[in-house]
Amino acid sequence: MVMRILGIDPGLRVTGYGVVDIVESQQIYVASGVIRSNSDASLPDRLHTLFSGLCELAELYKPQVAVVEKVFVNVNPQSTLLLGQARGAVLTALTHSGLAVTEYTALQIKQAIVGHGKANKEQVQEMVKRLLKLPAHPSADAADALAAALTHAQSSKLLDALAAKDLPTSIFKTRTRKGRTSWK
Repeated sequence: MVMRILGIDPGLRVTGYGVVDIVESQQIYVASGVIRSNSDASLPDRLHTLFSGLCELAELYKPQVAVVEKVFVNVNPQSTLLLGQARGAVLTALTHSGLAVTEYTALQIKQAIVGHGKANKEQVQEMVKRLLKLPAHPSADAADALAAALTHAQSSKLLDALAAKDLPTSIFKTRTRKGRTSWK
């Protein structure tokens, strides 16, 4: 059985995408690249570019699931607002295309791909290149999107393994009032 995952690294100016097939335990590169919006265009036109570009990708590659990096920007409120609108266009395009959408933070993605959450862009690019056996490094935005797809593949494998062992797929460690640890 093949699971095709579309990973997205959202941005208003540049949105990275990566498509990965998971066949048993193999991770196979399908495609990657970026969708660029014209910075001179109006905001609605730029959002439309993202929306239509992602709808085209979903139609072209026919993934079963989409994965979007949760992006947090705190430095500039205007940039945060614009990025939020771009993320809205991305999420709307993916759900409009009938895809289930999962989100992971940059920290979760870096932890899954590189092994620590403070990895830099170059480390992510290198690990994506190695994991997918690529001849060269993908662009930073495409690498982030591929890393998001690979993170979901790893999470899916874990959930499948838990399900095969008939273990709960959602385990949370909690403290009781008496200070004891319990698992749910």
